[in-house]
Amino acid sequence: MQAVDFNSDMGEGFGPWTIGDGVDNELMGYISSANIATGFHAGDPGTMRRTVERAKALGVAVGAHPGFRDLVGFGRRHINASAQELVDDMLYQLGALREIARAQGVSLQHIKPHGALYMHLARDEQAARLLVENLRLIEPQLLLFCMPGSVICRIAQELGQPVVREFYADREYDLSGSIVFTRNVRGYQPLAVAERVLRACRQGVVRTVEGQDLAIEFDSICLHSDTPGALDLVEATRKALDQAGIVVRAPR
Repeated sequence: MQAVDFNSDMGEGFGPWTIGDGVDNELMGYISSANIATGFHAGDPGTMRRTVERAKALGVAVGAHPGFRDLVGFGRRHINASAQELVDDMLYQLGALREIARAQGVSLQHIKPHGALYMHLARDEQAARLLVENLRLIEPQLLLFCMPGSVICRIAQELGQPVVREFYADREYDLSGSIVFTRNVRGYQPLAVAERVLRACRQGVVRTVEGQDLAIEFDSICLHSDTPGALDLVEATRKALDQAGIVVRAPR
């Protein structure tokens, strides 16, 4: 692998003195794509604006990060809702960030669902198809960040919506190719994460929770800003990529 995108979730706080702003500001210097929270699981208009401004200043591509309507659970609890309701909520969030970004002279590069919604769309045919069909109508060039081999990845490729397949640096995989979803993320050692990412980039494999290697193809590395010690993890990973001669750049 000669080049790869490096993305992280940004703006997942509230108010003018958001605690996460400091970490986000530093972390943003190491990534190439920012997934900006759009208000349903975290974030608010001011935080969204400040995050877009920071990304613009650093040349980081911007994407919408819509989630379940779940502030208390940070979007990591599954919400029972119809496919239409979920897509309505996602389009609402997409439009909010798109207009805030447009006011800063920034165009959205991508959309990436958050947390439990990401996992729901990875397996739910009806909701995934309805979202992609709507994206084909309103944003046919918008990149859709998704898990390789997932339902939504397959549907997007079938309907012609451009996809960016992700590798999760700070989540565990099982042999099905799915990430092991948890509300309580454990801590990771920076060098171990960096080595895991380099192995995925060089050899195209990741060690699963079953203790076996899984072949994986991807276009972007994701490392979450709310993972314990995230800044150290991102810094170590970016340093390892740079030293290996792997260029970090946005997909578009």
